[in-house]
Amino acid sequence: MATKVTKVGVKKAKGYLYFVDKKGNVARAKMARGKKKGKGKIEVVAKVGIKKKKGLLYFIDKKGDISSAVMSRGGKRRKKKAKKKKAKKKAKKKKR
Repeated sequence: MATKVTKVGVKKAKGYLYFVDKKGNVARAKMARGKKKGKGKIEVVAKVGIKKKKGLLYFIDKKGDISSAVMSRGGKRRKKKAKKKKAKKKAKKKKR
């Protein structure tokens, strides 16, 4: 579940991707459409300067405010592989 970090109230325009940049400000970039090459120009929409915490995903919600959610790391597939590798390493150590 997401939690609201700060109220900004940014009005979103069509054709732009809105995000929280490294400095904690709300920025936007023109979305790539078709086979156009080159990077889109990034412009800061609102200077907020929030401090980001590790393990959280920051985004602009429907109301134009900054919200955060806990990042989902790993999964069933990754956990199964890790368990198999540990089991094989233990078996090799016993053979010595």
